[in-house]
Parts: sequence; C-alpha cells; structure tokens
Amino acid sequence: MSMDAQMELICSNLQEVLNKEIMEEVMKKGEPLKIYWGTATTGRPHAGYFVPILKIAQFLQAGCHVKILLADIHGFLDNLKAPIDLVKFRAKYYRYVITALLKAVKVPIDKLEFVLGSDYQLTPEYTMDLFRLSSVVTEHDAKKAGAEVVKQVENATLSGLIYPLMQALDEEYLKVDAQFGGVDQRKIFALAKDVLPRINYKERAHLMNPMVPGLQGGKMSASDPDSKIDLLDTPDIVRKKLKKAFAPPQQVEGNGVLSFVEYVLLPASALQYGTQKFIVERRDAEPLEYTNIEQMQKDYLADVLTPQLLKPAVTEALIKILDPIQAEFQASPEWKEIEQKAYPPPPAPAKKEKKKKDKGTFYPKKVAAQPDGTVEGADKQTVSVGEDGGAKAIEKLSVEDKN
Repeated sequence: MSMDAQMELICSNLQEVLNKEIMEEVMKKGEPLKIYWGTATTGRPHAGYFVPILKIAQFLQAGCHVKILLADIHGFLDNLKAPIDLVKFRAKYYRYVITALLKAVKVPIDKLEFVLGSDYQLTPEYTMDLFRLSSVVTEHDAKKAGAEVVKQVENATLSGLIYPLMQALDEEYLKVDAQFGGVDQRKIFALAKDVLPRINYKERAHLMNPMVPGLQGGKMSASDPDSKIDLLDTPDIVRKKLKKAFAPPQQVEGNGVLSFVEYVLLPASALQYGTQKFIVERRDAEPLEYTNIEQMQKDYLADVLTPQLLKPAVTEALIKILDPIQAEFQASPEWKEIEQKAYPPPPAPAKKEKKKKDKGTFYPKKVAAQPDGTVEGADKQTVSVGEDGGAKAIEKLSVEDKN
C-alpha cells in the first residue's frame, strides 16, 4: 500500500485531524505509525463501541501499530464511575469485549497491543511528570479540557482535573505518534498539544471520530439503557429497542438508526465480505441494495426508504454481527466469571421486619381454650369469669350497678 493510500485509509470517515504532518513525517521514514486509543473501563461496552473498533480495523489495515489503553485509573477518577474494588475486573472485561468485537468483523490483531493504565501510571516517573504538568496547567484549563468527557457535578472533586492531564501524559508514556478518539475529546487533545512541549515532550497528531447519535437521539450513553444496545442483549431485546428507536421519516439529521448503518454496518460489511453493502428487504418489491450512505440518505429523504423498512433491516444485521460475540461469551467460563465480578448484580433490598403488635397488658398469652368454653393455663385467673359463665357475679350487682 502506498503512503497516500495508507493516509487516505487512516483519515477516512474522521471528523477532524490535527497535525497530520506529524504522521506524514513518520511514514516517510518507512516506520509503522503508532496510534493509541484509550477507553475508561466504566460502564458495560455497548454496540456504539463498533464505531472506534472499525476505525481501529482501518488503522491495522493501513499497517499501523495500535495500542489500546484500558484506562482503569481514569475510570476511577471520573467521579468514581468505576469503584476501585471493581476496576481490575472491568479492565479484564473490556479486553474480552474488544477482542471479540475485532474478531466479529474479521480483523487480524497481530499488530494490536493492550496496555493497562495502572501498569505505568502508578510509577514514580509518571507521578513526577504529572506533578510537573500540574504546575503549568491552570485549574480553568484543566476543567475546560475535561468538560465534555468527565462527568460534571456541582462542587466537583479534584480527580476530574487530574483526568485530562493524565490523558495528555499517556501519549508520551505509550510512545505513540498519534492519539485517536471521539470528537468529544477535542479539548483534551488541544490541551495535550499545548502543554506537553512545556515539560519537554513532543506534540502528537490527533484523530477524531464523529459522535454517533444514540437510538433515542443525542449521545449514545452507557448510563441510558434505551439509547444503546448492550453487546450481550438477546435478539428479542435488540428488536424491542430498535422498534422504539428515534428514526422520524424523511429526517437524516440526528437519526441514530441511519447513523449506525453509516458508521458500523456499512464499514463492517466491507471487512466481513470484501465489499461494502447493506440490503433492505421489501415485502412486495425487489430489495434495496446500498453501497454508500449518500444513496441511503437520498432515498430516506425521498421516503423511498422508510423507517418501517429501515428498522427491521438494521435489527437483523445487528443481531447477525452480535451473534459471534455472544457465542464466544457463552463458550467462555472465564469471561462469564469476570462479567459477574465486574458488574455484580445490585444487592437485594433488605426485608422490613414486621413489628410485633402490642395487644395490651391483659392479652392472654398463656391460656388455651377448651371444648367446653373454659380456659386452662398460667393466666387463667385473669380471663376466667367462672364456671357458671359469670351468672353469680351478675347477681351480686346492685340495681344501680345493673342500670
């Protein structure tokens, strides 16, 4: 593959590229371009992860050496999204998932390297460099950099300010030429470009994917179950979620279902079958076959491709692509065990203890009724009215008392 062809493949479908010349200089030397993508090991990975995974597949096709950072410490720093006792299990779970995702789209992983953040982020050298960075980055700039990535809360902890500094520093410690991520990471990338030279480290190139809308519109989020498809969702759950997904007729902008075809299903088909295509079955006509998103969008705007046709086609294509991932999960006791440790079910709510009713001081607790109507037991005297049923006691009452 020529250098121009490599660069075209590396930059295809990206929303923005910063410092492209840095990558060109490396490639002119005949060296493989080293790129890293980091993911904080927090919530369960969802079908939206296919988007960066398919881009990573293109990097690998272009001969790049790709490092995937399982950012366990970052997950803990981001407002405790990953409790410290679950961090190591979630990192292992992510490794299983990402490997299965790549296999599902037929990507060779011999030039892929996994790196665990805590393996180097807890060293004295890294800690000292983090102190050096914190001495040249203001609180305002650190907060601004993480605004679209770190969860924003009132009276935030300092960990949210450390997060973007570490992400910048990771570029140096991973010894890469470029960092890849979503366009929501742009402010962190800009911070890294600006501050690394201040502590005598070089700038890197930055590659940014567009953000794919969720099934309900807006950002696809692991915290919103209706906005995303979990990779282990059953076919019935997938069908149910896609059926109520946001896909208004003749509306392309913000259409999460159409975007999923653009950024996942079309590129995945090229990797799986050697040619890019997406087929939409029709009951009373020939199927619609698409090789590019532009024609799909044109037909959708013209109402040739309707939501009623699009949703079932996307549903079945997604179920098919998830099938090998789920089969691998079912066949792996180790993966199943890690899943339970990484995402333990919430504890069952404690049962409320029934309060014993206070039935009064004179409630007979130690008596037993007999067949003839009398009672026997330690408290007999407190309840018995005599063998005649109380007749003698009534006779002793005065006329006034009886009235």
